[in-house]
Amino acid sequence: MDILHPRCAGLDVHKASVQACVRLLVEGEVIEHTQRFGTTTAELLALADWLASHGLTHVAMESTGVYWKPVYHLLEGRFELLLVNAQHIKRVPGRKTDVKDAAWIAQLLQHGLLSPSFVPPPEIRDLRDLTRQRTQLVRERATVVNRIHKVLEDANIKLACVVTDILGKSGRDMIAALIAGETDPDPLAELARGSLKKKRPALRQALHGRVRDHHRFLLRTLLSQEEHLEGQIARYSARIDEVMAPFAPATARLRQIPGIGRQAAEVIVAEIGTDMERFPTAGHLASWSGMCPGNHESAGKRHSGRTTKGSQWLRTTLVQVAWAATHTQRTMFAAGYRRWVKRLGKKKALVAVAHKILTVIYTLLKNQTDYREHGVPETA
Repeated sequence: MDILHPRCAGLDVHKASVQACVRLLVEGEVIEHTQRFGTTTAELLALADWLASHGLTHVAMESTGVYWKPVYHLLEGRFELLLVNAQHIKRVPGRKTDVKDAAWIAQLLQHGLLSPSFVPPPEIRDLRDLTRQRTQLVRERATVVNRIHKVLEDANIKLACVVTDILGKSGRDMIAALIAGETDPDPLAELARGSLKKKRPALRQALHGRVRDHHRFLLRTLLSQEEHLEGQIARYSARIDEVMAPFAPATARLRQIPGIGRQAAEVIVAEIGTDMERFPTAGHLASWSGMCPGNHESAGKRHSGRTTKGSQWLRTTLVQVAWAATHTQRTMFAAGYRRWVKRLGKKKALVAVAHKILTVIYTLLKNQTDYREHGVPETA
């Protein structure tokens, strides 16, 4: 096979060590040099200097958990880095050592047989960390809210049957009164605010329960935990607003698409960035994100059309956006969903809408144009 990169290296990255293998083409002969380094900053800087001393141009490594990140950060800018999916470079079964793994990665790289994973620039990576952490906090808060529901049900307090949001202003006041020791439904129902005042008779029935000290302790600790998570989410959102400032034009374009709100636009920018040159076509982006059908055919028969694996963060957001878009009026997404759901079912039709939305996102970001609806008739 032809050698595309005469001076390159492969790195086998672990938690506490990095095995490096340099492959050099010298006078028609391939020469290998191997060395092991630690993963402290000083050791990684020594690794960078050692690689540079051989005049390397390309370096490849596996995307091993989170251990590749500090290595990538310290080598970034000094070499052409390729982060490779570990599933794509499995060796033929046999004796396995770190040295052989590093040499195998270097050999594949030297012959141009590696496909690099998408690694966004540092500012997008920072934004991605923030949006993913916020999403985790939102999920944790939802879990705590569900636990509060369970404690109230255990005490036979049917507040959720009357109040849409038990942690709204009225709901919080009532739960706080329960924690303080109030058990009389009449004064508890009087804490209702706004339009909830009309439901006071129903509230009196719902708030008649058997609240014990055990329930009060659980409610007190869970409410404190929920308030802490709310504060954390607010702090992350404020930080995201600051980091998103340079991407305001792209965010504004994305929010023109039906179903995409502020937080969804932030997640989309954090996951795919704003430079679509990294993806040759919308199909490449859809494949990377796991939003296109799989292709498994053997002996002339198609065995599976399941969507490919991709970014779970982007996929989840796109499906949520698709669900919101299907409830809009006179849009191509709602019309497409009504057509597809008859043939594919709800779940597959929703994924198809998400795929279409991702294609529109790609077009808007690549061409830097605004979204325009094509005027789909309501009966489409």
